[in-house]
Amino acid sequence: MTIVKANIEQAKKIAEIISESNKAVAKRFDITYENNPKHPSFYTAEWVASDFERGEKYFVAEHDGNFIGCVAFESPEPTLAYLNRLSVLPQYRRMGVGEKLVKHLIDYSNLQGVETVSIGIIAKFTELKNWYIKLGFIEGETKTFSHLPFQVMYLSFTIK
Repeated sequence: MTIVKANIEQAKKIAEIISESNKAVAKRFDITYENNPKHPSFYTAEWVASDFERGEKYFVAEHDGNFIGCVAFESPEPTLAYLNRLSVLPQYRRMGVGEKLVKHLIDYSNLQGVETVSIGIIAKFTELKNWYIKLGFIEGETKTFSHLPFQVMYLSFTIK
């Protein structure tokens, strides 16, 4: 498996990974298009293209010539980055793909001079929270947003 920087021409493949990878989460937490139309399970190539146009960088995990996972890097300020849309196709989970994508994004963030990498997750997704903590993230605040059918928990990773 290798991790490479993606480009806007790969938006359709990236959107498929994001959407497919998040369908089980949507089902588990009763997320529908009606109550959360921007949820990653509904991601489209147009949304990915818009991400690229806003300056987000995507990295994809490739295996045997196929994209099996992705992660997006967004840096709203020089010392802060967001880890966005970490997605691994279901058949490739529990093989270390997600961990390698996270570590790649942290290494990339470090090279960019970023000091803190932040992520927001569904607060009740305890297994995911614990997975990020195992990778060195620290639990932060939990917020309620009127447009979301769940609370969001923030976690952060400090680059040393």
